[in-house]
Amino acid sequence: MNHPRRGKLPGWLAELCDGFAAVLFPAPCRLCGELLARAALLPLCDACLESFLPLPAKVCEVCGLPLEALAAAEGESLLCSACREDFFNFERARSYAVYDGALVRAVILLKYQQLAPLGKWFAARLAEVAGRNGEFLAADVVVPVPLHRERQRQRGYNQAELIAGPLARHLRLPCRSVLLVRTRPRPDKLHLTLEERWSSVRGAFAARPGSQVDNRRVLLVDDVMTTGATLDACAKALLDAGAKSVVCLTVARATSHTQPPRIAEVAR
Repeated sequence: MNHPRRGKLPGWLAELCDGFAAVLFPAPCRLCGELLARAALLPLCDACLESFLPLPAKVCEVCGLPLEALAAAEGESLLCSACREDFFNFERARSYAVYDGALVRAVILLKYQQLAPLGKWFAARLAEVAGRNGEFLAADVVVPVPLHRERQRQRGYNQAELIAGPLARHLRLPCRSVLLVRTRPRPDKLHLTLEERWSSVRGAFAARPGSQVDNRRVLLVDDVMTTGATLDACAKALLDAGAKSVVCLTVARATSHTQPPRIAEVAR
């Protein structure tokens, strides 16, 4: 049982208490159930963390989709079918690992159980990704993809903020969750078709009235990139409000069935 005053402790003291608790009362890994061999705030074992599958080196230069089967001619950019048509509003998108296996369960833990230490761990991995891609380091501000106010009220937090805040500190940038709002909620339907994903976010985001985004380079952060629809809609809202550019980082990247509807139709 939590101490009634636990929530009032300063952040550093709360982390110290959690550290002592980890030593005195070893806990199981939240993914595989194995007893943690080390005292840590992060409740995942090293084996599970190491099982996350990094994205391959060969990805679309714009959206980051793995393109192992494709090759670019000398002097040409390696682009997926969508990015060859200049489809997305964001300039670049990159992710830490493939959305599969243990990483799916880890993202669910972050999304529904508010594991802030896991958000920090993901943020450190995204800082490493940013370090390998200079355009991300040139950003002026970090912005998490927002939840609709009703969803955030129900959940009590936004999982994208649990990643964006620590990432901003790694990159020594300001984090401004207030710059972007979701004006229309996600449909209640659990599984959306490709077309429904895109239609559900079209016009669903807007820069908050009075927010200062003019001529700023925005680093947009989310947990998962599936089709790119959400990131694209957020990027459009920021650019419409005057942002100079938008680049995107996500923890996980889906690697199948991700092409936008119009592109997927053309490709058939």
